[in-house]
Amino acid sequence: MTGTTDFASRCQPFTIDLDGHTIHQYRGIKYGSLSRRFADPEAISYESYADKLDCTRFGPICPQVSTDFHHLLRVPEEIKSLEPKVDQDEFECLNLAITVPAGARKGLPVMIWIHGGSQVMTFIPASSPCADNIPFVANSMKQEQPMIVVYVNYRLNIFAFGDGKGSPNLALKDQRLAIDWTVKHIESFGGDPNNITLAGESAGAVHVHAHMLTGAPIQRAILQSGSLHLSPPQDPIRGEGLYTTLGNILEKDGLTLSSAPVKDVLGALAESKVVSMWLQLTEELSGWETRISHIDQLLIGDVEYESIIWRNGIETMTAAEIVAAFDSAGDQALQLKSLYNIDADRPSSCKFGALDFINDTRFTLPVILIRDAYRKAGKSVYHYTFDQANPWQASSRAHHAVDLLMLFGNLNLNAAATAVRQEVQDKWLNFCNGQGPWSEDGIYAFGPYGRCNLITPEEYESRRRLRPCAFLKQLGSGQYNPIFGKLAAGRISLLN
Repeated sequence: MTGTTDFASRCQPFTIDLDGHTIHQYRGIKYGSLSRRFADPEAISYESYADKLDCTRFGPICPQVSTDFHHLLRVPEEIKSLEPKVDQDEFECLNLAITVPAGARKGLPVMIWIHGGSQVMTFIPASSPCADNIPFVANSMKQEQPMIVVYVNYRLNIFAFGDGKGSPNLALKDQRLAIDWTVKHIESFGGDPNNITLAGESAGAVHVHAHMLTGAPIQRAILQSGSLHLSPPQDPIRGEGLYTTLGNILEKDGLTLSSAPVKDVLGALAESKVVSMWLQLTEELSGWETRISHIDQLLIGDVEYESIIWRNGIETMTAAEIVAAFDSAGDQALQLKSLYNIDADRPSSCKFGALDFINDTRFTLPVILIRDAYRKAGKSVYHYTFDQANPWQASSRAHHAVDLLMLFGNLNLNAAATAVRQEVQDKWLNFCNGQGPWSEDGIYAFGPYGRCNLITPEEYESRRRLRPCAFLKQLGSGQYNPIFGKLAAGRISLLN
C-alpha cells in the first residue's frame, strides 16, 4: 500500500452502540515518533504502520506527576472508581483517538481537541468517563449533522519544555504534527481535511491560540477558558532557573535532565513543586498580543469562576501582601484597589478581590480583547458565557473546567446540567459545521439553572466585571501582569 486514502481500513476500532447510533473509536494511533528525549517529533511514514492495527485500546499519555483531576471537578467516588488505569510512556505518548460515526459517510467536519492541564498534566485523559468523545459524536448523528472528533495526546511538563539545548515548545511541535497527520489521513475515516476546527480548554486553548497565529491548516477555532493571555510566552532566559533547579536535584544522584530515568525526572518535578509551565517566546510567537489569525470563524468564552484554581494559594496570603501587590501599580493603585475592594483592614475582601483580579486579567478581559480585535478584522466571532454550576456541588459555582463535563463525558448529570449539555453540544456542533450557533452580535449564556439564551449587554455586565475590565484595558498588560505575578506565581493548583 502506497496511498493514504485507505489508512482506516488497516485499523481495528473499538465499536459501540449509543442511543441507537453505531460509533467507531480508533484509539492509540501513533502520529509521530521520538528518537530521544527532547527531540523534535518525527512524522511516521504510511508504510511503517503494521498491515493491521489494533485500535481498541487508548495509547499512553506523557509521564507526569500524579494529580487527581477529579478533585477540581467534584467527581463522585462511584464515577471515579470507573476510571481505567492510564499507561504513561515518554516515547509512545504521541498518539491520538479518532471518534467516527459508523457508515459510509464522506466529507464530515472534524474537531481536533487539545486538552488542558497547566501544560504539566493530561486534563482529562481520553479514556476517562469525564472526557468520553463518544456521546458528542452520537449527538451529532442524532442531530443529523455527523462529525468526527480527534483527541490528541502530546508531551507535557519538562518533556515538552526541553532542557535549553534543543528546540523549545515541543508540545506545539507535537500538536502541529498531529494536525498535519489529521489533514493527511482523515479522509480515509470519512472526514474533510479542509473543514477542521481546532479546539481546546485552559492550557489547551493557550496552545490553540498559538496554532492560530502560526499558520496551522485549520478553518476555525474554539477557545474555552484560555488564550495566550492566560499564559503569555516568556523569554527563554526564564527557563534557565527551571533547568538549574531540576538539574541540581538530579545531580545528587549523578543524573542529568537528558539522561535521568523518567521516575527521577518526575521526582525532581515534584520536589521542586512545578505546578504549571509556559510557552517560550520564539520568533513565530513574537507580537502575539496584536496579531490576528488567518481563520475566519472563532468561538470564545469563559466560565464564571475561573480563578478557583488559585483559591487555596491566595488563601495563604495576608491582606498586607495582597495590598502590597496592588500598590505596585503606583499612581493607578488607588483606583485599582477600589475596583477590587482591596482594603488592608478586610482580609476576606482582599482575598476575594485578588481572585477577581486574576479572573479578569487571565480570562474575562482577554475574551473581550480577542473578540473585539477579530471582529474589527472582519472575522466571525461567537462569544459565550458559561455560568452553569457544578452538577455535583452547586456551591462550587460555575468554576474553571466545569464546562468540560457538559461538552464531553458519559455522565449522569442533574436535569439542569443535562439541559445545558444538550445546548453546548448542539452549539459546538453547529459551529464546527460552519453554521452560526447564535447571532454574532449577541452573547450566548449557558446557565445558570439550566437556562440557555442570548443575553442583553446589561445582563452580561451583571455577570462579568466590565467596569474593572475597562480600567485594566486602559492600564495595559505591562502594568497588570506584574501584579498578577505577585499574586499568582506558584499558587495554581487543581486541588481546590
